[in-house]
Parts: sequence; C-alpha cells; structure tokens
Amino acid sequence: MKQIVLSVREEKVNFFKELIKNFDFVKVEKSSEPTKDEILLCIERGMKEVELMRQGKLPKKNIRQLLNEL
Repeated sequence: MKQIVLSVREEKVNFFKELIKNFDFVKVEKSSEPTKDEILLCIERGMKEVELMRQGKLPKKNIRQLLNEL
C-alpha cells in the first residue's frame, strides 16, 4: 500500500475525511493532532471543573497533583 500526504484547509478537513471514508480502497489513519473541536471540548471541561471547585462541589488539587497530571 502506498501513502500520500495531503494538506487540506482547516475548514474542509471534516468534509474531506467523510469523502475519503467512502472509498473502500483507502485506509484513514487517526491523526495524532487533536482537532479544533477536541481542543475546545477539553477547554470547556476544564472551565467546568474550575467552576465546580470554586463552588466547593469538587475538591481542589494541590500543585503536586496538577504537575503530575502534566
């Protein structure tokens, strides 16, 4: 099997992925880069966690715990 590397405009990536999925002779490998939607979802989750911590509904993490997650 041969590989082809393509550059696609950001706003057309999802369209292009859906298009090539319809070809049975093309194998699409998962990208190692997170998508814009995935990044925004992670930021949104983080903001919700911060708000829950401020309200006292979620325990606060100390700096060691935070650094260990990174």
